Amino acid sequence: MSDPKSEYTKRLETYLQIAAAKNRVHIQIGNFKLAIVAVGFVLAYLSLGRKAFSSEWLWLPIAAYLILGWIHQRIIRARTRAETAVAMYRRGIARIEDRWAGTGQTGERFRDPNHVYADDLDLFGRGCLFELLSTARLPMGENQLAAWLKSPSPRATILERQKLITELRDNLDLQRDLGVTGEELRARLNPESLVGWAEGKREMPGAIWHAAAIFLTLAFLATLAWSIAELNSWPVLCVFVLEIIFRRALHHRAHHVNEGVSCNAEGLLLFADVLQRLEREKFSSQRLQSLMANLQRDGAVASRSIRRLAQIEYWIDAHHSLIGHLLELPLLYSIQIAFVAEWWRRRHGARMRASVEAVGEIEALISLATYSYEHPADPFPEFIAATSNAKNPPAFFDGVELGHPLIAASKNVRNSVRLDDSTRVLLVSGSNMSGKSTLLRAVGINTVLAMAGAPVRAKSLKLSPLQVGTRIHSTDSLQEGRSTFFAEILHIRRVFDLAGARPSSDGTNASATASPTAEPRALLFLFDELLEGTNSKDRRIGSERLIEGLLERGAIGIVTTHDLALTEITAGIGNVIRNVHFEDQVEGNKMRFDYHLRDGVVTKSNAIALMRIIGLDM
Repeated sequence: MSDPKSEYTKRLETYLQIAAAKNRVHIQIGNFKLAIVAVGFVLAYLSLGRKAFSSEWLWLPIAAYLILGWIHQRIIRARTRAETAVAMYRRGIARIEDRWAGTGQTGERFRDPNHVYADDLDLFGRGCLFELLSTARLPMGENQLAAWLKSPSPRATILERQKLITELRDNLDLQRDLGVTGEELRARLNPESLVGWAEGKREMPGAIWHAAAIFLTLAFLATLAWSIAELNSWPVLCVFVLEIIFRRALHHRAHHVNEGVSCNAEGLLLFADVLQRLEREKFSSQRLQSLMANLQRDGAVASRSIRRLAQIEYWIDAHHSLIGHLLELPLLYSIQIAFVAEWWRRRHGARMRASVEAVGEIEALISLATYSYEHPADPFPEFIAATSNAKNPPAFFDGVELGHPLIAASKNVRNSVRLDDSTRVLLVSGSNMSGKSTLLRAVGINTVLAMAGAPVRAKSLKLSPLQVGTRIHSTDSLQEGRSTFFAEILHIRRVFDLAGARPSSDGTNASATASPTAEPRALLFLFDELLEGTNSKDRRIGSERLIEGLLERGAIGIVTTHDLALTEITAGIGNVIRNVHFEDQVEGNKMRFDYHLRDGVVTKSNAIALMRIIGLDM
């Protein structure tokens, strides 16, 4: 296996050289074009002003300028693609060196304050998991990756996805080609509206109306020629009036069809380039071969059909030009285009969703494959098979040397965590800033990665299919009249409802009314400072009953606290709860943390020491 940083560095240097070479050619061609313009002016002066030679010689500089202009555009595009590759490999090196925060897509549009773990585990936002993982350039790739992170996948799907990631991991050329082409396409494609238009109901009338439109156009041209020859305008005027009536009847329908594409022609051509690149790739896995087969079903290649739609979109765009407006009525320009667009939608529209979904899935897979390539020490987790018993599915989590993927390797302190039948809950005590919340996030985010099919930041991880529910931070809301405590228990209720529930058919968690054939998953709950917004007595009683209820539903989890009274609930619940803790040391006026998890209850706190360190007289 090649060293990812060395490989990226080598490719970066190659594309830096290509970009520099293309830039030199760009400057040279620009100078040539200026010289040709100067020569053209001289030739024009000599031929038109001095009559030194025939004016036909002026076509030479014009032809030379047009040829150079065509070459110039290709050079500029090649330089742009090289510069895009340079930026892509620089971002890759930054991810390897843990300098990636703020360099990628944050996925803010996927944030959902009511999600049971997304905000707590920092899935979306600057410096969050989505930014680390996503190399997708197209909206559909980002949508698919976000969906995998927000909803756990079935075990069979995860195992298949691991194989797909392994196949794509070392295919750096495919990653480069999709990354470079997709970067140009990012702002030019709205997949939801494009699919919505392609699958929309027919709006233009049938073939008879289309034939009538063609007949009126031909009739206008014929009567116009006859009128010019015979100096009689009545026939062409009659046809013109018929066209006005015909256009008035279909104008709104045609406008709706033409404007519904919601994508410029250049964007569609780039999308076709992405599809064509995928169609050329020889995949070995059955899943990827199936996706490619869907793009070439019934003898129609997806990239070609998208190119035809791009040509139609060029005609639609031309309607907004002066010539398009001039041709609108005599040729029924917009009506004719709408009939052609409707024909395309009727023939190819049903396959648009398959094209979008195929590109989205492959882009999401390449994001995870790139992450795997850049972090070769991160293994795939091993899954224990689930049973058909929905009431009490297996619950197991054994992570050896778990780390947090969002923390730089140089600062990442790893801990091992095991939850099974004998230890179903870890009660983590410790002082402020000792590492309790980070442990919860490390366990949670690695479980999310595992359930998405991605590698994990650990020496090894073995687990059963799990669904995650967290409560790590809560905030009050003046607008909704909610206190911090009320916001916390509302969120805990959503987590509690997941325990013992089956996933719904779309992969999200649902109540017990979901399909009885869905794969059961146990709940992994992660609670930080449980019920911290109430008094100590109610907190202890409420925490004990809440944990008992979750255990009765087959859940496993971790609860942290700095309230040592809460550690006494182990006596009431039984030996399935294990007390562990983090320690700290006060050395002079500094706190020192080693962030290593230890057995037992913490024996001291640091609140008074912290107050003294910042200057409060205690």
